[in-house]
Amino acid sequence: MTRLPVCGPEGPLRTTPPVRDPVPVRAVLFDFGGTLLQMATYEDRIRAALGRPVDEAEMAGLLDGLEAGLAHPVVVEAQRGRDVSSGAHRHAFTTWYASVPVLAPYAGALYAQLRSPGHWVPYADTASTLARLTDAGIALGVVSDVGWDLRETFAHHGLDGYFSAWVHSYAYGTEKPDPRLFEQACREVGAGPGETLMVGDHPAKDGGAAGAGLRSYVLPAGAAPGGHRGLDAVLRLVGVAEA
Repeated sequence: MTRLPVCGPEGPLRTTPPVRDPVPVRAVLFDFGGTLLQMATYEDRIRAALGRPVDEAEMAGLLDGLEAGLAHPVVVEAQRGRDVSSGAHRHAFTTWYASVPVLAPYAGALYAQLRSPGHWVPYADTASTLARLTDAGIALGVVSDVGWDLRETFAHHGLDGYFSAWVHSYAYGTEKPDPRLFEQACREVGAGPGETLMVGDHPAKDGGAAGAGLRSYVLPAGAAPGGHRGLDAVLRLVGVAEA
């Protein structure tokens, strides 16, 4: 891998020759949740797990409980190293769900939804973006902080065939922005870091790919499941003309 320049507080310690022409992007790596697909709404998930009607007032209380649970010390501690193993991932999520007494008996069912391909919804522009990049000869990979193999989920939605690299954090015992994950993905897609763009929704984790020598693009938060994600920006960054 190319050695990145050492930087002091004001910038690089050593000068480097100016780049006359930017290196073309030959590969794009994507995050998973919040980037290409999104879970069904918590309202739908809770109703499915409980198996009974839940009125608006009760649902508001359950969602308030989940929100408050995010700050509970036990839940916060369970999130440390959440994505470094399958066991840690399950523990982190079930601990959070169980912080709401009504949901505690259903924590396992709610976690099972995460691993269920049918509970994930591709964004409206996911398939078309992947197709356009593939048609342009751009190699694609997935780099995700996750606790299980995502290929079944992508296959369920007919999206697995676009990717030649699958880098799951739990399989490497580390999390983004560890450079090892990005470097592994670059090896698998056959492109150097300087020729690769990382696309995600987390500024520190996905944007941290820049520390490994990749270019990075962080999507804004807030897209609804099945909505338009704004992935057309990726096509422009790569230089692929939109249809």
